[in-house]
Amino acid sequence: MMLSFTNFPKCQRLVQNQVHILLTRNWHKEPIPVAWKKPEFGWTKLNFDGSCKGGTGKGSIGGVFRNHKAEFLLGYSESIGRTTSTIAELAALRRGLELVLEKGWNDVWLEGDAKTLVDIIVQRRQVKCAEVQRHISQIKSIIPEIKNCLVTHIYREGNRAADRLAQMGHQFKKPQVWLHPPHEVLQIMDDDAEGKIFLRRR
Repeated sequence: MMLSFTNFPKCQRLVQNQVHILLTRNWHKEPIPVAWKKPEFGWTKLNFDGSCKGGTGKGSIGGVFRNHKAEFLLGYSESIGRTTSTIAELAALRRGLELVLEKGWNDVWLEGDAKTLVDIIVQRRQVKCAEVQRHISQIKSIIPEIKNCLVTHIYREGNRAADRLAQMGHQFKKPQVWLHPPHEVLQIMDDDAEGKIFLRRR
């Protein structure tokens, strides 16, 4: 089969015009301001995150609890072995919920940067993967035990503290729990407490 290049100049102009339109649209899109928000008085906020290294498939999790003054209450991090990014995110949330029950917190705001996961939990979407479903079932069995529970999505720029703890988890052989913030997240916590805004390109 032979390909005809008779209309190549015309096609080239068409492609160039489409690229120009696409670039123009992206250029005019306003960046999204992202900032971590404090919970209301009496509420505890958990930011959680999972990490999965593409080359090895090794996963880790992390999370941080803060109060209405943006003060550090508790942090956790651990390696969870070979897994997927979705399972890592779910494991991070499940571990955070287990700590909520241990601490007896009643009003809890759960926030993560994996929008699909948040949608699955909030909108009760069905999933086909048995392992994912198992984690979701465990999470859904814990949430009703919390008096008031809010679940929301935040872009990664507003989830940096949890992301840092999740990244740190790769280096640990045993699960870590902090009652005081590790120095690796101090600057991030200061930024969050001050309401620092990050601009996210669309």
